[in-house]
Amino acid sequence: MEARGGTGEAAILVAIGANLPGPDGAPPIATCRRAAAALDRVLPGVRLVALSGWWTSDPVPPQPGAPRFVNGVARLRASGALPDPAALLAALQRLEAAAGRERPYRNAPRTLDLDLIACGALVRDAPDPVLPHPRAHRRGFVLCPLAEVAPGWRHPRLGLTVEALLAALPAEEPRPERLPD
Repeated sequence: MEARGGTGEAAILVAIGANLPGPDGAPPIATCRRAAAALDRVLPGVRLVALSGWWTSDPVPPQPGAPRFVNGVARLRASGALPDPAALLAALQRLEAAAGRERPYRNAPRTLDLDLIACGALVRDAPDPVLPHPRAHRRGFVLCPLAEVAPGWRHPRLGLTVEALLAALPAEEPRPERLPD
């Protein structure tokens, strides 16, 4: 059984985030919007079919003085078989690099962060990328926009819907705020 989005196709879900200006000085939301558009051509046969609204959240884990993140989720569809997750991850990392992403330390502020959340119903612990993303089910800043693009989506490992995962978040988990359209 495949993890499905709201329209019945196998869901390739990508979280989009940024909290630093791009190399051209563009605000994080502009970088995220450009990255979302680029996802429509990230790999041959993979197309963007849904994009959430934009949300804002504090960095997780907390980083005093770090700017808030802009977050969203894109749902992609493959015209044939699902792409190789390693090839998809490499393509996402090329988009990050083009947006000036640097990795000076774990969870550093960033110009662009693209995380592969799920690739159909694929469950794998190695090699990278681990699927589904190992922390996405505990992050409101991923789950809130994911619920917009794939209502009823089931976590391939846990079997819970995105709505159940949102409801199960601890009260102390920082909640994102929806940005106006």
